[in-house]
Amino acid sequence: MTASDTAQPPVVGGSILEAVALSICYGSVPAVRKINLAIAERQITAIIGPSGCGKSTFLRAFNRMNDFIPAVSTEGQALYRGVNLYSPDIDPVEVRRRIGMVFQKPNPFPRSIAKNVSWGPSINGHTGNLAELVESSLRKAALWDEVKDKLGQSGLALSGGQQQRLCIARAIALEPDVILMDEPCSALDPASTARIEDLLFELKERYTIVIVTHNMQQAARLSDWTAFFSAGDLIEFGSTKEIFTRPRKRETEDYITGKFG
Repeated sequence: MTASDTAQPPVVGGSILEAVALSICYGSVPAVRKINLAIAERQITAIIGPSGCGKSTFLRAFNRMNDFIPAVSTEGQALYRGVNLYSPDIDPVEVRRRIGMVFQKPNPFPRSIAKNVSWGPSINGHTGNLAELVESSLRKAALWDEVKDKLGQSGLALSGGQQQRLCIARAIALEPDVILMDEPCSALDPASTARIEDLLFELKERYTIVIVTHNMQQAARLSDWTAFFSAGDLIEFGSTKEIFTRPRKRETEDYITGKFG
């Protein structure tokens, strides 16, 4: 599949995110080039490829995080439920509420566990019971039982794996439709990674998840769909089973078998 093709998952419910001829440059340097890719709702899509191929740049386009990087320019469309996220009348803050993000390194706020979860909803005008929201979000992130007796303690006192699950709870608290994850397990030990992976299987019942990962085994275990990027181009996209067992492009096969990248 080439970048000029439309990569569309044939799933019930259709796509929730879609890139249409999406190109992103840092100054005059292209990071991604004319990507056409549809993301299936309430499934896990993995984005794989060698370092510097544009995976993270592409991911960040969907919650406008690239806006914070100087000299970034975006052409084409990044659609959420058919709406162009880069239209002049779109509020980036609302985009980031509906499309949450979890980063490579756990980054809890230097506040209590409860405040980490409740801070976003509270500044966004949440009118419900914040204590109930904190509990619900921590339960969904499979962290409640471990922290329910120390909600007033700093989130920074948690282990790395717990901090990452706290960051997932923080994203969930804003009630997003989509959770973007940029190498969420790369800084974690194997046991913590396994907990996060188990959690993602549960979360896809409620949320659409897009994960960037260098870990081929993780992509194969977790995802329903896989997109392979190289040098800013979408090389191939399809069901994860097809990508890992019957790739159509030689470049894809070389990458997943470790011959390059």
